[in-house]
Amino acid sequence: MEKKDRIMFYHSKGWAALRQQALSRDNYECLWCKEEGRVSSGTLEVDHIKDLEHYPELALNLDNLRTLCKDHHNQRHHRMEYSSKAHRKTPKWDDERWD
Repeated sequence: MEKKDRIMFYHSKGWAALRQQALSRDNYECLWCKEEGRVSSGTLEVDHIKDLEHYPELALNLDNLRTLCKDHHNQRHHRMEYSSKAHRKTPKWDDERWD
């Protein structure tokens, strides 16, 4: 599925309704946070387990959806570096230390 088609899909009424079903089914909780024994905080997003880009036939399959917080969704798609050093402040000056 091309990018323009995915954009149209994510603005469709069908997606909006299915997204609400997935959020309700998952009790408005990030499933990965729940597995870690934490309570979700922040924005919740609905993730396609098998990517929409490669599996468009599963786009509206509720079993292919899961609720993730924004951080876990970004982590899942490798949108940001998630190492222990990634969350540390980068010093502006050589003599600035935050350890």
